[in-house]
Amino acid sequence: MTSPGSATELDQLILPAIPPVHLNSGQVAALQVTDRLHRGTEIVGRFEASGLAGFKVSSQGRALRVLLSLSLDDRSVPGWQSGRAEPGAGLPRLVQVRSQGRLRQCVLLKGKRAHARVAFDLAPEEIPDDGLVCVELLDIAEGDGVSEELRQAVSGRVMSEGVAGMRLNKVVFEEPPAVDFDPDTLDGARCELSTLISAGGMANLNRQGVRVLRSGMFVVNPVLKDTFGSSGRVTFRLGTKAEPASVIPATWRRVNSELRWMRHAARKVLGMAAPPVDQVFSLRDGDLGVPEQRTDGNVTELLLPSAKTSPFLVIMGPCLGAVPTLESASSY
Repeated sequence: MTSPGSATELDQLILPAIPPVHLNSGQVAALQVTDRLHRGTEIVGRFEASGLAGFKVSSQGRALRVLLSLSLDDRSVPGWQSGRAEPGAGLPRLVQVRSQGRLRQCVLLKGKRAHARVAFDLAPEEIPDDGLVCVELLDIAEGDGVSEELRQAVSGRVMSEGVAGMRLNKVVFEEPPAVDFDPDTLDGARCELSTLISAGGMANLNRQGVRVLRSGMFVVNPVLKDTFGSSGRVTFRLGTKAEPASVIPATWRRVNSELRWMRHAARKVLGMAAPPVDQVFSLRDGDLGVPEQRTDGNVTELLLPSAKTSPFLVIMGPCLGAVPTLESASSY
């Protein structure tokens, strides 16, 4: 036996995660620290409220890329342990993702089947000698370093206790590749897949094309180095989509009614004004002033600098009888 307070030969050997590694269970030795995270067997765990997970990782003095998979399900409600849904549970969730004490990205999730991806790099100096890498999820109203202006702007528009019941499905640790593929343009759905934006979640991970912004807002995130949206400026092309009519039973008697509605919706979209952008906030610095935007017919082009150090929150104006959409983004 060694001296009191020291490790003994009876202590369990802690095996660090050696990159590249995919962790999809909470029953692994590398998961060393949990705070309000209930460990899972087929997922890493479920957050009771804002909390963190700490992993022991063998980085060996090298940079690390961290990839997270988050999602919601029927149990993702405030008070999920008791099974009682709290008021405001139908509102979108705006959640901070932090690591090693720094805000990395934000996710905006809405609906019972929403998924989100998070991706960020850790520099060698951010990883301590013991290899403990912490991933923290915080509600937008909690923690420091978030502008009070932004918190007031989203009050009542997003769910309080936004982390409650959220699933941490998988965590990946790997070395950053030497070069990342960097296209010039991405459609709205792939902007969310790449983590550049978060607009409610990727209900269908294979979806491509226009991204509907039913929450009336979206987050623009700092992204991985040398990837789309990481430098220069980004132009977001915003459009509108007619609100759907009530669901029509799929019977031959209703086919003509459905076709008439589709023709009406097409005419309506052509006559719509361009979707307005009311405000753009930096999570750290607050209101960024009047956003730079130009309109052409029913299309708005929103020009933003790359979100290098803090996510931006874009809040749309009202679109009567329609919902705003993100058609594409171009990086310069």
